[in-house]
Amino acid sequence: MHRFNVKNFQTIIFDCDGVILNSNKIKTEAFFEVTKSYGLNNAERLKEYHILNGGISREEKFKHFFNVILKKKPKNSEMKKLLNDFSSEVCHQLLNCEINNDLEKFKEFTPNAKWLVISGGNQDELRKVFLKRKISFLFDGGIFGSPENKDQLIKNQILKKNITGNSVYIGDSLYDQKVSNMNNLFFIFLSKWTEVKDWQKQIQISENSFSDLSELMIHNSSVND
Repeated sequence: MHRFNVKNFQTIIFDCDGVILNSNKIKTEAFFEVTKSYGLNNAERLKEYHILNGGISREEKFKHFFNVILKKKPKNSEMKKLLNDFSSEVCHQLLNCEINNDLEKFKEFTPNAKWLVISGGNQDELRKVFLKRKISFLFDGGIFGSPENKDQLIKNQILKKNITGNSVYIGDSLYDQKVSNMNNLFFIFLSKWTEVKDWQKQIQISENSFSDLSELMIHNSSVND
């Protein structure tokens, strides 16, 4: 089923939540916590929307919360407050959550590839967390995040020739697959920390899916194409 060799990619792009950090549940609960004052049912609906739309920025999710769930325009300070509260809620936990312990092994496994992070997470927040967790050095192509969405970020880096050659996106959501297809990137799905329900039923995903980077490396150790 898996006929590609990850060592043949010149550029490897990583999502963050659910791929580099085991942080999906942290953010899911944070969306609920910061909006529960608007009603528990409304907060639960945002939480479900977040799970179904993993990889989309928090700005877009809060816009959906006001426009679709609450059906009202936010007051001047409301959006800013939610974004600040959300950031405060997740920052400490991102510094302490489980980290992918295969990253350095995978870097050695793909010595000729440039590595980038393109995430729905806040760019400044990501860069601070990666620096403090001492993994910034792995991503020689840079660390990029919201407020720009993933599709825009990928297109920008292609235009700047920072994404070149045979390129792959490693993610854990349907949106990650979508933006990969939109930009002609090969897509690899990691299932270990995903919040996608019944992901095995997603045919495009299951054909190139692995539990984690360790399983991906084991597979590629036997591939010679």
